[in-house]
Parts: sequence; C-alpha cells; structure tokens
Amino acid sequence: MTEHTIFDARDPRCKTPFGAVASGTPVALTLRPGRGEGWSRAFLRARFEFRDNEVRTLPMPWTGLEGDRDLFSCTLETTDYLGLIWYSFVLERLDGKRLELPERQLTVYDGTAEVPAWFGEGVTYQIFPDRFRRTAIPDPTGMVGGRSVHTGWYEEPEWRPDARGEVRNRDFFGGSLAGVLEKLDYLRDLGVETLYFCPIFEAPENHRYGTGDYEKIDPMLGSNQDFEVLCAAARARGMRVMLDGVFNHQGFVSRYFNGDGSYPGLGAHQSKESPYYPWYRFSHWPDHYESWWGIYSLPAVNESEPSYVDYIIESPDSIIRRWLEAGADGWRLDVADELPDEFIRKLHAAARAVKPEAVIIGEVWEDGSNKIAYGVRRRHLQGGYLDGLMNYPFRNAVLSWLLGGDAGAFRDTMEQQRENYPPAAFYSGMNSLGTHDTVRILTLLGVGSDCAAQSKEWRAEYRMTPEERLRGLQRLRLASLVQYAFPGSPTLYYGDEAGMEGFEDPFNRRPFPWGAEDRDLTAWYAALGRARRTLPPLRRGDIQYIRAEGGVLAFTRTWEGDTVLCAANGGGEPARLELPGSWADLDGMVTHPARRDTGLARIDLPPMTGLLLRRLPTP
Repeated sequence: MTEHTIFDARDPRCKTPFGAVASGTPVALTLRPGRGEGWSRAFLRARFEFRDNEVRTLPMPWTGLEGDRDLFSCTLETTDYLGLIWYSFVLERLDGKRLELPERQLTVYDGTAEVPAWFGEGVTYQIFPDRFRRTAIPDPTGMVGGRSVHTGWYEEPEWRPDARGEVRNRDFFGGSLAGVLEKLDYLRDLGVETLYFCPIFEAPENHRYGTGDYEKIDPMLGSNQDFEVLCAAARARGMRVMLDGVFNHQGFVSRYFNGDGSYPGLGAHQSKESPYYPWYRFSHWPDHYESWWGIYSLPAVNESEPSYVDYIIESPDSIIRRWLEAGADGWRLDVADELPDEFIRKLHAAARAVKPEAVIIGEVWEDGSNKIAYGVRRRHLQGGYLDGLMNYPFRNAVLSWLLGGDAGAFRDTMEQQRENYPPAAFYSGMNSLGTHDTVRILTLLGVGSDCAAQSKEWRAEYRMTPEERLRGLQRLRLASLVQYAFPGSPTLYYGDEAGMEGFEDPFNRRPFPWGAEDRDLTAWYAALGRARRTLPPLRRGDIQYIRAEGGVLAFTRTWEGDTVLCAANGGGEPARLELPGSWADLDGMVTHPARRDTGLARIDLPPMTGLLLRRLPTP
C-alpha cells in the first residue's frame, strides 16, 4: 500500500478543510491504511515553524473501519498561530514495525485580512511604457541619463554591452502616457480591467527600474498631471491602474545617490552629510557599495533605514500614499522577496489606509507560500503582506504541457499551489504567459526553446519561419484559452495579442507594431477578454478538473450553479469528452446536446484545438 492511499491531503476523507486554513480553524486528519497491514497505533507530528519550530505530537486513536481500511483520526488546532505547520504521521504495529510518512505543508493565514477581489477577476495588461505608443518624437535635451531617441519606431533596440559589460539601456523610443491615453478604447475592447505599468518615474534607463526620482513622472512619458488624467480616463472606462514599485534599489543616476551629479542636491555618492547617505551600504565610500546583483548602476537600498521607510511608506506625503491619491489603485512590488517582510507589512498597511481597495502584488518566481530568501522563510501570503503574486509557476506549467509534457503535470502543479495558497491569494495571482523578463511567448512556443546556446547576435536577428510561427500561434491560442479561464488575473504582456516575437531583453521589448498587428490573434484575445468580463464563473468560480492527461487539459469553473468548461487538446491525436447535460457556445447556441440514452454530451477535440462551453440549465 502506498503512502498516497494511506493519506491524501486533497481527499476530504483524509483532511478537512482543503488546503490552507484561517488561523483558529481546526483541521481534521484521518489516516486510512489497509486493514491487512495490521497497524495498531498512529501519531501526528506537527512542527510550528513560525513558533521556533515547536513540535507537538498528538495521538491518532483508531476511529473505526471503512470497508477494508482502518481509520486513525485526530484534530490539529491552529488557534493563535500564523505561518507554516509541517506535519507528518507515524504508524506502528505490535511487532515494532514503523512507517513514517513524509512531511506536508499546512499554510495558516490571517482570515481577518481581507483581499479585494477586483484584481483577480479581470484581465490585466502589462505596459512597458517606452515601447507601447508614442504621439510624437520626444526631445531628450535636459533629461537625466544622456539619452538617445530612435526616430524610427520600428528600429531595433540597442543590445550590445558597453566597456563594463553592461547594456546601458539609454536608447528610447518615446512611448508616453498620452500614447496610452490614445489607446484606452483599444485596451477596453480587449477586455482589460487593470493597466499594469512597468516603472513610470523619472529614470535614466528606458526600463526605468533604476529610479531617479519617485516623486516625478519621467518627462519623456509626461507630467504628474498627465498621470492623473490617464487614471481618471481609465476609471471612466472601467479600468484601474497598478504601478510598479521598485524599492529594493535605485539608480546610480538619481536624486538620492546622485552618482553623476545630474541632480542639484547632495546625494549619498557626493557627501556623507547627505540625508540619503544612510539609505545605502558602502564598504568604501563613495565607490564601493552594495548594488542589485552586482550591477553598479543600481545601488541597493537599506530598506530598514527609518528615514527611507518614512519617505517611501509612512510620512503623510509618502511615495506609496501620494500616487494612490493621484489615481493609482495598487502596486506591484519588484523583487518582493528581496524586501524585508516588515517593510512589506508597513507598505501594505499604508496603502490600505489610503484606499481600502488597494491591492499589493509581489514579484516572486516560485511558490510564494514557502519561499526562503536570504535564509529567511517569507511571510508573503500570511495576510497583511502581499495580496497576490506574479504566477510564474502557472506559466512554467503551461509551457511544459504545450512543449510536449503531460497535462497531468499542469494539474498537479496548480493543485499543489491551490493547496498551499490561501484562497484569496490563489484567486489573486497575476497569471502571465510573458513579461518584460521572459522570451516572447509566441517565440518560445513556436521555436520551442529560448535558444540560449546561440549567440546574442543570432537571437537579435532571428525571425521565426512560417512553420514556426504557425505552430506558435496554434499553441498560443491554447495557452491563452487556459490562461483566461483559470483562477487569477489573466495578464497580457503588451503586443502578445498583436503577434510580437523576440527572445530575451531587449528583443522582447520592441515597439508595439501599430498597423501591422496580427488581427486574427487580436480578435481572439478580444473574444477571450469579453468572456472573462461577462462570465461570472470565469471571474470567481471554483475549479474542477475533468481530464488532465497527455495533451488534453479540461476543467470547469462553477459559480452559483453556472458552469463553464475550458477544454484544450495540445496533443497530436483527437480526443473526446463525455459530460452530463447539454452545452452551448458563448453565444447561447446549443453545440453539444445531451444524448437521450445516456444524458451525456459528446465533445470532440481535434488536435491543437480548444473551446469554451457553457452548460445549459437542467429543465
């Protein structure tokens, strides 16, 4: 008998409730070994990690028989505790034989901490501001950073490194807030409900992750007032705005560090008397300092320095507060697992004090419920820290499935996440297929890899063959179908809906191809966006897997008796599903009626096809 048949944490006969629990919730646990194994005693061992790894051992008395299985049960109490509990079981026989089952994770979160639902329900659109839309060619004269501007919108971004071996990223294309404003109706027609901006504050690089001045919109993008106008116009169209908060590091060229003297005041690089000097860690002032991943142009910040915390979070006019008051609705925190938990907790509280509906999303690339960073287990999802995370595990699972893997692995990965995450966090995931940090999803699905073994010059010049592009489009339609039907916010990286291709940065950051979009693909995304906006099951329904094996992935989302089916066949052979009831397309036309003899509808899935169907009410 396998360990899984003795205890399955996803089986309500073994564990209730499912998954993570609010603090104070009793957890009922039952072992179900075979009667013939002869086990006479059982114990639960629970290790409370956030209580100095306190260990409790609880007896699990025999509670009866179910068929040919013994039942050993107990209740684990979680009162007055927040964090992870690692629990395991021991079975013993009278002859001295022991069986120890491996440790499992139980996430205990603050059930009183509310997470606004709006983010996870709708579509998010990620904008890399310099490359989305420009209304005029800007003049960089007087702007920080020694910038150059491409006069041609379709020129290639600069990618060759400088003498230090770094790409300076000082070439701009001139995308602006006015350009975004001009395209708000386009975004609304895609079904977008949240605009997520990569950094928009003044900075010397085109990516703006080396902040120069948190108080000022980069002049190439527009003004502070332009931002307020954009937020108001977005809100009038049913959209909200999320900003990128880069608080772990800043720019060498910034008013705070002021490494090149671009700003009039004294920066930390110029004087130890600067009010910003305590913000940084110098090993030898002024030329040796901690920086983000050793990149000299991105000096790291001491996020525990009181004056920095006050400036970013706690003062009445703090950065967090002022931009929410200007019209933003939330923050995505760059490299969230490199920020101290206490910094995030204070930031979250300050944001909610300004806007009770504000949402804080963190950049974490792994399972955020048990992430260890810098030797510390993080509290990201315990309540009052991060409301949700960038869901890279979702992206990885989709890619593995469509690039030849088994759909069962997708299900197992996502069910493990659903088990580990508090429900609100699971439903608030930022579910991206591509971001500014990844290879364009169309390229990855069409070519089949990131081609890292090739030279960067090769990747800069490469364009997909017609066969690769067709394959990529077929797979992308299936990937996006699952993405828009899955719990969490489907997050669309600018231009993916237009068919943009390219390998890593900066080839994944080319300008949006206005006038040369793949219109069929754009129409596909618009249809998915309408479905996500209008169908309550896709916005907030539970999930149940119908099939997940080989190339076939099928699941339902149900809300208040209304059920939508997402079915996709990423394999090379046709597949068939048989489901109770009659099913209709999203226009209400009955496409798969129930057979009179069985009451089941037959749903055929040719290779590389997928569909959304809605179950008709039972007469």
